This record gives sequence, C-alpha cells and structure tokens, in this order.
Amino acid sequence: MDHRLVAALLVLLGLLLSPAPAAAAAGDEEPLIRQVVGGADPLDNDLELDSQFLGFVQRFGKTYRDAEEHAHRLSVFKANLRRARRHQMLDPSAEHGVTKFSDLTPAEFRRTFLGLKTTRRSFLREMAESAHDAPVLPTDGLPEDFDWRDHGCDPAEPDSCDAGCNGGLMTSAFSYLLKSGGLEREKDYPYTGKDGTCKFEKSKIAASVQNFSVVAVDEEQIAANLVKYGPLAIGINAAYMQTYIGGVSCPYICGRHLDHGVLLVGYGASGFAPSRFKEKPYWIIKNSWGENWGDKGYYKICRGSNVRNKCGVDSMVSTVSATHASKDE
Repeated sequence: MDHRLVAALLVLLGLLLSPAPAAAAAGDEEPLIRQVVGGADPLDNDLELDSQFLGFVQRFGKTYRDAEEHAHRLSVFKANLRRARRHQMLDPSAEHGVTKFSDLTPAEFRRTFLGLKTTRRSFLREMAESAHDAPVLPTDGLPEDFDWRDHGCDPAEPDSCDAGCNGGLMTSAFSYLLKSGGLEREKDYPYTGKDGTCKFEKSKIAASVQNFSVVAVDEEQIAANLVKYGPLAIGINAAYMQTYIGGVSCPYICGRHLDHGVLLVGYGASGFAPSRFKEKPYWIIKNSWGENWGDKGYYKICRGSNVRNKCGVDSMVSTVSATHASKDE
C-alpha cells in the first residue's frame, strides 16, 4: 500500500471536519486547572506586558482594526499569559508560553480551531455502522522509535482553520470518501480553504478508499498499526495545545473528552523531561495549524501503560486502506 496516499487521505480529514460550537465545550477543563493550580502571580508590570504584546504582534504579523480592539486583544493576551503559566505548572515536561493564538479567548480558539465533536461511545457507535475492528497484529519486534517522516511520508501542511461541515467524526469523512468514490489530485481540484459548491468530478478520481477500521485501545496495537499501515487518524483532548511550544506534554490533569482531530505519525522511546528527571516515551502527532505552532507543526505527548493522563490519545484511533484509481500516478 502507498503510505503517501494514506497520509494524503488522512490529511483530507482535517478539511472535512470543522469548527466546534461557540459555546464552551462540555469537556472544557480550564476551571479545574485553575482550581488545582490556584491564582498565578498577576502581571502588574504594564511596561513589560506592553513590550511582550508588541513582540507578539510583530512576530506573528497581527493587525487590529482600531484602538479598542487592540486594547481588548492586549487584555486577552494578558489572560493567556496566566493560562500558559498554569499549563506550565501542570505540564512541566513540556514548554508553554506565547503562541500565535495568544490573542484569542479559549472560546474563540475552540470555535475556530477545534472541529471534533464526539465521545468514544459515539465514535464506536458510528464505527459499528460503517467500519470494522482492525485485526490484532503481532507486536514482537516493533522498533523502539518510529517516525513516518524518516520513511518518506511527511503529510502536507494545510495552514488553515477547518471549515465547512459543522463538526463531526473522522469516520464521517471516511464514509464520504467511500460514497463519493474517492478523491481527485490536488492539481485537478485545488484546496481553497473557503466554503462553496462542491465541484468534484468522478471522472478525475485518482485514489479511492477501500475500507476503514477502528484500532483497539491498546498502545502496542496502535504502534503496530502505525508501523504496518501508515499514519493514523486520532482524536485528542486539546486542553493544553493553545499554549504549547515544545517538549513532551505529559500533564497531571487531562481528561478523555475529545475535541480535536489530528494525525499520529510516529513514536519515540525517550523524550527528555528535565522536570521529572527521566526520559519519557511519547507519541508524535501532526497538527494542522502550520509550522509556526508547536514543534514545527508537531506535538509530542507522553505514552506508556503507567501514564494516566494522555488526553484521550488512545481512545479514538482509526485507519484507512486506500488504492490508486489510475495507473499514471
């Protein structure tokens, strides 16, 4: 099977999923995070705050329509610095701080950048209707470290917010591809990032989905499927991702409510976590927010049977089998 094709199909999921509702998500953990950490030191130095905000505006090319909006975004920026401090305290093996999302409220961030709306129960119900369980694979001899980027499979980086479908499951995207017959080449139907009438032409189908399946909630099976079949579509709780800069995320508190769809591309055996004085195994996740977020567009989160708070990474994992529909590609 062509792993580049599988990766391209999985990246397409991000374009078929869409923003979450404006209301706070049911699994929003920020109040609990505030309760556990307590009040952070206030940012009372206005000159220092203004300097940090100016640096943020210049670094990310931000523009605001008037002085009123500028003042509002400065206030939001200040609140997000406090959030980053709280996140750093609860996720000390990662780095949290100023990101390109630091002038967005949590509600704005969810509405614009988090498109997945589901629970594991809903996911399994959907899968029961349209897919099958992935076969149990042997796990002996799995490599200690594995990254599809080292094997010629680096999924395209769509630096755009998801839009168009009012939320949903990755399985809904798979089902759409099955029903439509496949997808066209990028050169035949370029991605625009805007809502509009579908202009899909079946005569130009370049690849098609044969089937899709759900992987068991078992890290060894997830790793085995990843190595054998290619990058996997997964759901994740994105509670710490707005402020994430780098490192291995291994928060003390992170529930299994899923609000974001991403691509699992690899894993490592030893990501150094200085605050906990030992190496930590981790998953490598491909996000869709551009290379100027996180670790050049990627997110690392801890894995292992002894890790309790993995933000639901192992609870909604699916894979797709794809074939070329034409011989000239």
